[in-house]
Amino acid sequence: MSDSESSGGYEKNSLSLTGSVAMGTGVMIGAGIFALTGQVAEQAGGLFPLAFVAAAVVAGFSAYSYVKMAEQYPSAGGIAMFLMKAYGKGTVTAGMSLLMYFSMVINESLVARTFGTYTLQLFDAKDNQFLVPVLGVGLLVAAFIVNILGNKFIGTFSTVTAVIKIAGILLFAGAGLWVSGLNFESVGVTERTSGGSFLSAIALALLAYKGFTTITNSGSEITHPKKNIGRSIIISLSICLVIYLLVGFAVAGNLSIAEIIESRDYALAEAARPAFGQWGMYFTVGLAIVATISGLIASTFAVSRMLAMLSEMKLVPHKHFGMPGGIQKHTLVYTVVFAVTLTILFDLSRIASLGAIFYIVMDMAVHWGVLRHVREKVNANRWMPITAIVLDSIILGAFLWMKATSDMLVIWVALGGIVFIFAGEKLFLSWTEDDDDSNHADGHAA
Repeated sequence: MSDSESSGGYEKNSLSLTGSVAMGTGVMIGAGIFALTGQVAEQAGGLFPLAFVAAAVVAGFSAYSYVKMAEQYPSAGGIAMFLMKAYGKGTVTAGMSLLMYFSMVINESLVARTFGTYTLQLFDAKDNQFLVPVLGVGLLVAAFIVNILGNKFIGTFSTVTAVIKIAGILLFAGAGLWVSGLNFESVGVTERTSGGSFLSAIALALLAYKGFTTITNSGSEITHPKKNIGRSIIISLSICLVIYLLVGFAVAGNLSIAEIIESRDYALAEAARPAFGQWGMYFTVGLAIVATISGLIASTFAVSRMLAMLSEMKLVPHKHFGMPGGIQKHTLVYTVVFAVTLTILFDLSRIASLGAIFYIVMDMAVHWGVLRHVREKVNANRWMPITAIVLDSIILGAFLWMKATSDMLVIWVALGGIVFIFAGEKLFLSWTEDDDDSNHADGHAA
């Protein structure tokens, strides 16, 4: 029995090229466009549409390493398996895999809170901000229930909702551009824009594209993985770049930068008001609800599988806590519990910041692993991972500098999280090594 079969959660060749593109775009558009447009504008000022372009370039260089690894090692473990091939079974692989896992869980809480924020726009409840995490937690529980129903439903649901939301968002963008008369006075260098703030904005905008890694996490489930993983990633990134640009200009055409920042958690709904009045706002909120629901379901599907693979690879501790079912069902519970906790504790801005830091650190480790350890095995050009590492370093440095001057708590939480993960993994792996050694000795004695 293979690893994938033993978990009871993987089905080889259960995701078509269309299904994997839908899942990738589903995760990206769910978080990216609705949650991050205002957050990126707060950092980059009038250059926020260009921050999404720059982030797509960074994601493109990043994707090269993942595609090369996925072609050689298609696996439901995705990034965890890539790190294992590069660094072996040790603290670096386990710690970086958990950084990726938690950045994806953080992404889920970002989407959950976005759902809550947009849903409140339908009611006169803006003062009742405590309802945002309540609605977010409700959505996470719903996503958990849907995920128990299995792959086929998720694949079909992702495809249908991806079509609905992409068509709806294009309609919003097209109508917004039309109403604005292609007048983009908000776009350009403003008093908020500086080199550091623009680079910092790219770090946040990068979260709008990180959904492409979801595709690599479902590697062995995709039909003809050696060919289709790369295609899925390129198609998903391209679709998202076009959509983000159209929406960015539509928002900039209908709101001033000050208005975008003021409504940063629900900028698209606010941009629909001057263009289409109350009904336009209802339409946009409806779209946000569809996008966040489908994005969260697709994300939970991938994240729980990643943790299941880490458990099977004996890289993380696993406890059943008396729960029925296989490992993948248990990891689904853990994932939703972590996401619920973050949704309750942090606001959108801090959740996005934590996700950006964890993701970029892990991303650099993947490129370094390809460059130092498996470049020849996967037939990679050395300059692509080098360029990706340099770009990641620049935007992470700028982002940390901006946060150090504005919100030091985010840096302390991120640093504390990284130290806790790596120290915990070192301890866990040393215990399992001791157990293996003693079992080995007992075997010899017997």
